[in-house]
Amino acid sequence: MSTPTASHSLVGHIPDLRRYARSLTGDAWAADDLVQDTLERACERWQLWSAGSDLRAWLFTLMHNLFVDGARRAVRQGGQHVDLDDVAADLAAPAESPEYALDLQRCLLRLPPEQREVLLLVTLQDLRYEDVARITGVPMGTVMSRLSRARSRLRELMEGGAAAAARGPALRRLK
Repeated sequence: MSTPTASHSLVGHIPDLRRYARSLTGDAWAADDLVQDTLERACERWQLWSAGSDLRAWLFTLMHNLFVDGARRAVRQGGQHVDLDDVAADLAAPAESPEYALDLQRCLLRLPPEQREVLLLVTLQDLRYEDVARITGVPMGTVMSRLSRARSRLRELMEGGAAAAARGPALRRLK
């Protein structure tokens, strides 16, 4: 990062990066670590960014890749994986306020990671489908499909399906 303008524009994207990282990880500490790693990678590889291209999309691509690499590394190393259905009782909202019993963050965390990521990039970060496809490395049709499934599932969870989802999947007869 050779110019003051470049570093200033990078700093301007930190709030968006923090918000997206928090949504991806569901944890403030892990989100701060992810943002830190993203900024370090951006500084190390600044020469790879094409001046005039979308800096925000480039930063989100870096963050996406770091997040996916970290998740894969955790699986390879036998990292702790917690099934949300196993801890559903711990995630329940306090009984004092039934009108707020469904928490958006908890419902978002129940979405599959690839759906949650696309939903957050499109809705929270207001990125175009083309940018999301480039960031996630999947075709635009896949982005649209994941977004549609994420919206449907989130709507289901927010409208009361969370209680049913916490009980587990319905049993089906196999033939």
